[in-house]
Amino acid sequence: MISPGLKLEVERELKGRITTIAPLSAANNAQIYRIVLDNRRVMVAKVAERGLDTEAYMLHYLKTRSRLPVPQVFYSNEHIIVMEFVETQYGLDDNGQKIAADILADLHSITADQYGFERDTLIGSLRQPNPQTSDWPKFFAEQRLLYMGREALKENKIDAKTMKALEKAAARAPDILKGCAGPALIHGDVWGGNILACRGRIAAFLDPAIYFADPEVELAFIRLFTTFGDPFFARYNELRPIRAGFFEQRSDYYNIYPLLVHTRLFGASYARKVQRLLEKFT
Repeated sequence: MISPGLKLEVERELKGRITTIAPLSAANNAQIYRIVLDNRRVMVAKVAERGLDTEAYMLHYLKTRSRLPVPQVFYSNEHIIVMEFVETQYGLDDNGQKIAADILADLHSITADQYGFERDTLIGSLRQPNPQTSDWPKFFAEQRLLYMGREALKENKIDAKTMKALEKAAARAPDILKGCAGPALIHGDVWGGNILACRGRIAAFLDPAIYFADPEVELAFIRLFTTFGDPFFARYNELRPIRAGFFEQRSDYYNIYPLLVHTRLFGASYARKVQRLLEKFT
């Protein structure tokens, strides 16, 4: 909830009195509210125990460094983000999926000299380490698969047998990810709950988990959660041709990572999905 102290802090920063606070939804570790100020400005407040300063940083980075539609942040600290209220209406048809492909292909055209990022980011509420390197297979093996697996093991979300299989799968990264694309900026968490649509178009992407990666990581995540379907992939392939072997092998390999994330956040059902994917690579 928005505590009285936090409410006063926001009012002071926004130079207005909050007259209405209405729950909108819950997101993993956070609560989301629609707030109205006495000047009738409508905004969204996201409240959590920690980490929202990093989320605000990522939103600002995307707002200023890309054309990806994201909400404007008006105020933030570790515990709250106050941002633009984005109108939503209906979902996405086939043409909307093609527009989404245009938007994400454009995002992936933003490149860097190295994989990783200038600072660690978050995926959901979890730390996402981003040491910069020119070696993508090593980065993905060590900073995605092994890092998230070790954290899951510490929390007893996976067992030692699964960790052993994960280590074997990670060792195959140089072979499986051979010929990968150069570093591209990705949103990092493109599932339906993080997309706002209005009148058949993308209005905003929410809750980023940004870093510079092989953009196939983004495409694999989209396949995993069926965020978009064939119209999206056909259009994306026209703009940025998808290399052979992605749908047959690399998509599943990349998706071990988000399934480990979900294992830590949501538990056993995702751990079983991790185990099934690891069987393909061990």
